[in-house]
Amino acid sequence: MLRQAIVLLAAMMASAPGHAQGLDDYSKAKIDHAVMAILERTKTPSASIAVIKDGKIAYVHAYGVARLSPLVKATPATRYQIASLSKEIVAAAALLLQQDGKLSLDDKVGKWLPDLTAANIVTLRQCLTHTAGYPDFWPQDYVTEWMLHPTSTDAILADWAKRPLSFDPGSSWQYSNTGYVVAGRIIEMAAGRPLFDFINDRIFQRLGITDAVDINRMPLEAPDALGYIRAALAPPQPQPPAAMGWMFGAWPFALTAEDLAVWDLSILHHTLLSAESYVVELTSTKLNNGSDTGYSLGLNVGKRYGRLIISHTGEGAGYLSANRLYPDDDTAVVVLTNTFSGAPQNDIADAIDFVILPPKGMDAQVRAVFDSLQHGRSDRGAFTADFNAYLNARTAAAYVRTLGPLGPPTVFLQTGSTDRGGMKSYDYQIVAGDRPLSLSVYVTAEGKFEQFLIAAATR
Repeated sequence: MLRQAIVLLAAMMASAPGHAQGLDDYSKAKIDHAVMAILERTKTPSASIAVIKDGKIAYVHAYGVARLSPLVKATPATRYQIASLSKEIVAAAALLLQQDGKLSLDDKVGKWLPDLTAANIVTLRQCLTHTAGYPDFWPQDYVTEWMLHPTSTDAILADWAKRPLSFDPGSSWQYSNTGYVVAGRIIEMAAGRPLFDFINDRIFQRLGITDAVDINRMPLEAPDALGYIRAALAPPQPQPPAAMGWMFGAWPFALTAEDLAVWDLSILHHTLLSAESYVVELTSTKLNNGSDTGYSLGLNVGKRYGRLIISHTGEGAGYLSANRLYPDDDTAVVVLTNTFSGAPQNDIADAIDFVILPPKGMDAQVRAVFDSLQHGRSDRGAFTADFNAYLNARTAAAYVRTLGPLGPPTVFLQTGSTDRGGMKSYDYQIVAGDRPLSLSVYVTAEGKFEQFLIAAATR
């Protein structure tokens, strides 16, 4: 049924048009092809995407079905649970209150909630950066039976935030939804009103986002996306939602992909918070021993494709999401899906990244060599004598014969690098013609390729 629904809706894609014309038709077609292929391969009912390019919303599009029975097609107006992408918004709310002088990120939790474990030691900042030590109430990648029953913020705090800490505050990093429940309650107390009401007024409405839903108060209903899950390789089935109360603070919002693009623009262009607050929001946290966590306030901070990336992913009850910002390129990618299986949101984001981000440095060189090997026009001067000998006529012909028909790659992702034998070693994940490939590259100090081995891979 899912295949039939996706095929049917492929013919209806014109009814879910892109929001802007910032991408050329060829780029949009490449993205559309990649997304539809990923939905089919992963049996994901739908995806909604938004692309920011050169500081503007350049493409908004939806694919597949928001609900399988009765059939409801996904459109750019379809709302999805954004799951833990909510955390970056909750953290921004704390920064707004700090600007207002109503709290400090360095407040001890005990100033607001004195009965919690280590309340006189743990800070609000540590709750927002996952360095507090409160054990996570939902580490599972499925919905537990007890989460099908309603709870309350007070009940979560009384149980999980009063257990022994997993580590001394600031000594380690461990993802914790519980920490965001603590933070959400403190934000409510400082603001003097419910968390959603404060965020809706000070963030969503100010940015022009008028359709946000607090799923901790009310579930999503048609025509918005219903969450699905697969048991092993079985067809998708509706995911029973987590009951009211469990989403507070940690994953409470439902938005459209375009809504999140608007939010991303506020980060890229620093339009919502003060300059000082943005420094705090986007600076990676260090532990007590000085080591870097790669995590700021509700956001991962790192390098990807040789670029600074500010990002987060989300897992909700039936939903997977991804949000990636590339500040140096004034670019961002949002992906929302209604599945709780695999990682299609990351696959889709990788495919979009490939289309919209020009390669830099070593990645650009490696892509050029891959293309030359596909088409039998290698620059032998780029290779060492060893690899030139390996790449004899038979091997070169095999590369052309097997790689050429796959067509241009749709994903070309560096997954790791290290030093070996006086050379730099790089590993890549590639998808060409919907075929996953692996690539192992060695580069000498002189910049020549000592190794460029391509093989079949699994995803």
